[in-house]
Amino acid sequence: MSGEPAANYPADLLALAEQYLEGLDFGADRRAARLVEAMRYSLLAGGKRIRPVLALATARGRGADPASVLPTAAALELIHTYSLIHDDLPAIDDDTLRRGRPTCHVAYGEDVAILAGDGLFAEAFSLVLTRQTGGCAPVLAALGEIAAATGVQGMVGGQFMDVAGEADADDDLRTLHALKTGRLIQAAVVCGALLSGAEDVAPYRAYAAELGLLFQIVDDILDETGAEDELGKSVGKDRALDKVTYVSRFGMERAGDLADEAQERALRLLRGLPGDTADLVAVTRFIHDRRR
Repeated sequence: MSGEPAANYPADLLALAEQYLEGLDFGADRRAARLVEAMRYSLLAGGKRIRPVLALATARGRGADPASVLPTAAALELIHTYSLIHDDLPAIDDDTLRRGRPTCHVAYGEDVAILAGDGLFAEAFSLVLTRQTGGCAPVLAALGEIAAATGVQGMVGGQFMDVAGEADADDDLRTLHALKTGRLIQAAVVCGALLSGAEDVAPYRAYAAELGLLFQIVDDILDETGAEDELGKSVGKDRALDKVTYVSRFGMERAGDLADEAQERALRLLRGLPGDTADLVAVTRFIHDRRR
């Protein structure tokens, strides 16, 4: 891989998502204040907000006001944050650093961290159900997409395959990451399309599948080559846990080639989408070139 991170990453969409997330009030009883504090500790820890930005970028590219899909975009980030909290737990990846600071269970204890993840997952669905506008049919379709992306046929199923070491063949590796990482990225793009009036989401799904693959390959490379102070998380964890990755399976050079190929396929699929895809092109290039 080569080149600098994309300078035209849609910073206005990132700011829009960040502002919305900061304004979320989970309305908890004062006796649950520490739980809410733990939820916000992880949720507001920063990052490029790739999943909500993808939803907003897809909607804007189709001519919709990106603010109109903010509840669903934010819900995707709540779910992503919940998955990170649970992934970091001692029973799974046993990580102590996330986004440059102690992981949730280190800061608040395992019991609170588990509940913080559970709370974020539930609040995500509440957010879509109570705040997302645009008609019953597209909102229900978006909810169905999110539910499928996070269940056994999505993120949780992929996480189980990872924990259980169920990636013996190359197809297994792609399936594992298509579920664990790719499905939520896919849901972000598809939800943005659904809520902005798309009747056929298959082309969006195809693009997002390649984007999810690209994201994971780069993530595997960064786990080997990244600097902890730049990435904001532990490095070398996959190797320490003896996990099968694109680097361990194919080697560093071939993994880089695979990332290049996935980016090219994603960009080619973007050229077939309607509307203005400039934001999605920028996000795709950023994911390929990212260093943190």
